[in-house]
Amino acid sequence: MEQRHPLPPFTEETALQKVQMAEDAWNSKDPVAVSKAYTIDTEWRNRTSFINGREEVQQFLTQKWEQELDYKLKKELWGFRGNRMAVRFEYEYRNKDGQWFRAYGNELWQFDENGLMEKRYASINDNAILESERTL
Repeated sequence: MEQRHPLPPFTEETALQKVQMAEDAWNSKDPVAVSKAYTIDTEWRNRTSFINGREEVQQFLTQKWEQELDYKLKKELWGFRGNRMAVRFEYEYRNKDGQWFRAYGNELWQFDENGLMEKRYASINDNAILESERTL
């Protein structure tokens, strides 16, 4: 049985640890490594995309990081209770034309008893920025 510590129910310390682990994983830009934090049958809503299962997560992230170059992410714990968390994030990237963007968003996470994320709901917006306006 796969486990991904820390396990729920979360304390403030373990919730902060889980958020930092997610930030580090996403900044690796390794779709396979990132997908291992999710259940086999994970459910995502990412903007207008509905993604189901690790295989679709890997495909989604591969395409994402082919389009979002020089990606850098920062996550912040917003709140937690039991096996759920609310996280705010921002990230910056440039597209293939060299236009920089900063994306802001909120995520709702739900974990199974083994510490794997079974649900991820993300609302995200992108704002075009100048390279000189980058903060991450």
